[in-house]
Amino acid sequence: MNQIKDKKEVVQVEELEPVFDKVARYFSLLSDSSRLKVIHTICNLEKSVNDVVTTTGLSQSTVSRHLANLHMAGVASRRKVGAQALYTITDRTLTEICRNACVSLVAREMEQTDVQALQRGASQFMSEGEVAVHAESRAPTYAALAAQQEAR
Repeated sequence: MNQIKDKKEVVQVEELEPVFDKVARYFSLLSDSSRLKVIHTICNLEKSVNDVVTTTGLSQSTVSRHLANLHMAGVASRRKVGAQALYTITDRTLTEICRNACVSLVAREMEQTDVQALQRGASQFMSEGEVAVHAESRAPTYAALAAQQEAR
């Protein structure tokens, strides 16, 4: 009986292989600290390549490569204005995952007394800024996540 159950589980895992591959590619977007800087810079406002270079301190070629990867992955939009291309993150799930991971990892390493510092600083990292987002699709702010973490 166990052998039949094991075979069913193997078949289910094999059927999910394309999903696992797609999820792995999606998460690979978050696997480079330079790309995270770029994501942070364009998560709420459209910015040109030059603006991203100035904000992040990364080279123009590095920024261009990361922006192209994000655009090709379908998580960032690109809009041409004259000779410039403006980029912004359009996939709110990506920024939500980023926020959750950052808050969780930082909170794990912090003492309880440092949670207030996290709440103050977290509101600045990948904050929602001036972006108009429908309330039901809005990713939580770091401050909200830190408060939830503190309540646990």
